[in-house]
Amino acid sequence: MIRVTVVYKARLLRAALEELLRSDRALDVSSAQHWSPRHTDGASKPDVYVADAECLEPARGTRRPVPAEGAALLALVPAQRPGVLRRAHEAGALGYVDKNCSKNRLLAAVHRVAQGERFVDDALAAEFLQAAEMPLTRRELSVLLLVAKGGPIAEVAATLHLSQGTVRNYMASVIRKVGARNRVDAIRIAQGAGWT
Repeated sequence: MIRVTVVYKARLLRAALEELLRSDRALDVSSAQHWSPRHTDGASKPDVYVADAECLEPARGTRRPVPAEGAALLALVPAQRPGVLRRAHEAGALGYVDKNCSKNRLLAAVHRVAQGERFVDDALAAEFLQAAEMPLTRRELSVLLLVAKGGPIAEVAATLHLSQGTVRNYMASVIRKVGARNRVDAIRIAQGAGWT
């Protein structure tokens, strides 16, 4: 029996995914609203986490944390969102499945990652290339995130302990790197790619 924990913020989609996975009698399925690389409650550890990639974040201070001891992470990734795919990779995912895949493809992926094998859905191959080519540095992303929240340049500069000129330079670099016309367009492009 493979113990699977479904991680999805949206309750209805989480319940639907649980039911779909329960159709495979070899799976013992439970669920959680949030994912954490540390297993803290008293329940038995899962063998596989099947998680919405948009719920995943790497542990602070690390680039590639390992999911809970002995558990494999299978990320459900939306197509055309290379930034989300990158976050799933940084969170330590062993498998990646397109959210638009068939039921049989998802079940095959669960079984493969439960055996410790890597699984990458064919539909995500191009996204992996785009995720590897994310043009922004961490600092540029942090500036862009604060600007996207509506923070004026002075506030962004104070928050990040930078001069206002440095913040403007970072924003000019972001606009150039993503091929945007202006700040608003840069924010739209970054959000569309899943980088923010």
